[in-house]
Amino acid sequence: MAESEPRPGRRERVIALVDDDRNILTTVSIALQAEGYTTRIYTDGESALKALLDKPPDLGVFDIKMPRMDGMELLRQLRRQSDLPVIFLTSKDDEQDEEAGLELGADDYIAKPFSLRLLLARIRAILRRSGGSDGEDDSSGEAQLEPGPVVERGRLMMDPARHLVTWDGKIVSLTVTEFLLLEALASRPGVIKSRNQLMDAAYPDDVFVDDRTVDSHIKRMRRKFRSVDPQFGAIDTLYGAGYSFNDA
Repeated sequence: MAESEPRPGRRERVIALVDDDRNILTTVSIALQAEGYTTRIYTDGESALKALLDKPPDLGVFDIKMPRMDGMELLRQLRRQSDLPVIFLTSKDDEQDEEAGLELGADDYIAKPFSLRLLLARIRAILRRSGGSDGEDDSSGEAQLEPGPVVERGRLMMDPARHLVTWDGKIVSLTVTEFLLLEALASRPGVIKSRNQLMDAAYPDDVFVDDRTVDSHIKRMRRKFRSVDPQFGAIDTLYGAGYSFNDA
């Protein structure tokens, strides 16, 4: 494992890169360091797991296909003890990997070959959504976004300040992206939100996300609610139009 040196005088965000392709590790690490991030690199999931738990970074970028322990198993074991934001790197046409990764609790995925600019944009967006700055100097005086008010819609309660969601008083554990999608829907019950509008709510940095990503997040979110209420049906699909929240 190698770690870049943080710059003095600022709290830098730490990104863990886990990939068996050393060319990708080197290229991505250099790009992240140029943007002011500290990087830790690992060449397989097995060596990364203990380090990620003992000394948690701010975000992880995991390749899926690796020797010894692949990215899926790494995330599966990590999720038993950690809510670390994770971006998966997947093969270009491997839709099953993308779906499985989101089901396990990955915050996003990027298909190889990927644009470094796109990866950096998604890292910034997820770090901002998961709390705090994305690596900018906290002494700059830049205003920080305040969490929104508590949202109560029928049996749903959302507390942005604590990133807490309950349904009928039972806690439902959502990722940052899922929380923002649900908040966008629940803020105006009965109003149809298109996929583009939901993308804007969950990906505010003009990051391109295709329709499948939003659909996958909604599908997984419904499954989580149905684990506490098998009759859950508050998120309606309007085919060809989008989604709405029904608090009746």
